[in-house]
Amino acid sequence: MKILVVEDEAAIAAGLRFNFEQEGYEVVIAVTGEEGLHAFAAADPPFDLVILDLMLPQMSGYEVCRRIRKQDSQVPIIVLSARTLAEDKAVAFDCGADQYVTKPFALLELLSRVRNLVQRRRRGRGAPKVYRFGNVVVDPERFTVTVGEQTTRLTTLEMQLLNYFLENRGKVLSRQQILEDVWKEPADITTRSIDNFVLRLRRLIEPDPGEPRYIVSIRGTGYQFMADVTEQTARSTERLSSDTADSTS
Repeated sequence: MKILVVEDEAAIAAGLRFNFEQEGYEVVIAVTGEEGLHAFAAADPPFDLVILDLMLPQMSGYEVCRRIRKQDSQVPIIVLSARTLAEDKAVAFDCGADQYVTKPFALLELLSRVRNLVQRRRRGRGAPKVYRFGNVVVDPERFTVTVGEQTTRLTTLEMQLLNYFLENRGKVLSRQQILEDVWKEPADITTRSIDNFVLRLRRLIEPDPGEPRYIVSIRGTGYQFMADVTEQTARSTERLSSDTADSTS
């Protein structure tokens, strides 16, 4: 597994390289945003995870995150930053970050986060289920949502949140519970990021985002996913599509 570390503080970068290599990862260090983008684009095979500082020379980590997301909607991105304001975290999540770790950080916690994200990525390479409800098809393996004939590719965190709703449909989920289970963050951080992500998902899947019927707000608590969902494996869906194509040819 390959990790790209975009970090301009030499001591931190060296410490991350040492500890990640001890865990068995291959590590590439970039000290500027431009260097990080070049390394990401040139990687073959591609990186499995990105560790990204926000305060970088030449280009902010926010912009680096945005550009990486345009190239790859699935690679996990962990922001590592001295910025602790809730607004900074919200912007990072809006740019496509999966997790946000503040400096100074606990090494064991960071290593645990990396392992969890890598394991999720490995599981995602298996044969997850495809979900159908209304005219919506959600394919977690491909990180796509298809509404009618329009297909949209989601970011890693968007897919994790939607998949979380689907796996817990019918349950009332508090914002704190969602933060802990999806964001893997302490329950006392801002919940605005959840609301922003829910708004984006509603714009994708709801017939009328202003009057949602799938991701329903529960006042004072959080959200509840309400839909009559059917499940298929990715393979069976592909086989069904192939059979349909054969029958019409």
